Amino acid sequence: MTDNTTPPQPEFFIKRLYVKDISFESPQAPKVFDETLQPTVNLNIQTASVTTSPDNYDITITATITATADTKTVFLVEIKQAGIFTIKNIPEENMGFVLGVTCPTILFPYLREAVSDLVARGGFQHFYLSPINFEALYLANQKEKTIQ
Repeated sequence: MTDNTTPPQPEFFIKRLYVKDISFESPQAPKVFDETLQPTVNLNIQTASVTTSPDNYDITITATITATADTKTVFLVEIKQAGIFTIKNIPEENMGFVLGVTCPTILFPYLREAVSDLVARGGFQHFYLSPINFEALYLANQKEKTIQ
């Protein structure tokens, strides 16, 4: 007698994409627009995942972009771009990769667009975040965890 049962197929889909939190500050405006500045930009990116219900995960990319010239803050952007993903029948050993790489890679273009739009609405030239290799970040993080 043969067993005709097949394992359940993996499922992955986006339920919702949304901005969880967004902030723009330009503490030197409008004076900053009269100056010719070459600001230094500092970028901090973090990802987080939370299980909201069985098979549903809320993934968030938090970005903080600070542009400074001399000791003055030219602008500061803080944004949390998030998405709710349904993920079923993925082997447990692959879930870290899906949550830490696949989902942030999907969210990043939305974060990038929001940052560019927000900076432009603040009176500055569009600011484009360079692509981020979430796989390399994930692998480096995993390597760091095994060293500790």
